[in-house]
Amino acid sequence: MLLRTTDPFRDFDRLTQQIFGTTNRPAVMPMDAWREGDRFVIEFDLPGVSKESIDLDVERNVLTVRAERVARNGDWEALASERPRGMFSRQLVLGDNLDLEHIEAAYADGVLRLVVPVAEKAKPRKIQVQVGSSDSERTAIEA
Repeated sequence: MLLRTTDPFRDFDRLTQQIFGTTNRPAVMPMDAWREGDRFVIEFDLPGVSKESIDLDVERNVLTVRAERVARNGDWEALASERPRGMFSRQLVLGDNLDLEHIEAAYADGVLRLVVPVAEKAKPRKIQVQVGSSDSERTAIEA
């Protein structure tokens, strides 16, 4: 005789993990970011997403990345469905020291790569020290 215990919350837990993700498989698009000299590089993993569905917007200093993985249509029966489908969105607040007018974006092999240059005003620069005149060369203003 086989006894089977049922858990009424098992399906609810499975649905919650699909929507919000788990520590092993987050539902949001995974991201890496680093600095290379005078530019910041950000990479998003978007496997199975077509280039045409990727949308990038910058408003003030907020970068929004949207992408969609479309569900397959047709006469088929799903045996396993672990990869999230639908619309994904992620927002990053970028600092004022970045040049948001010159962001470069490329998509290859399921990875969206953004390169954000550092703004000229934020780059370190040398300030020339001028040689001042001595006190004897100053002229006085008489009133």
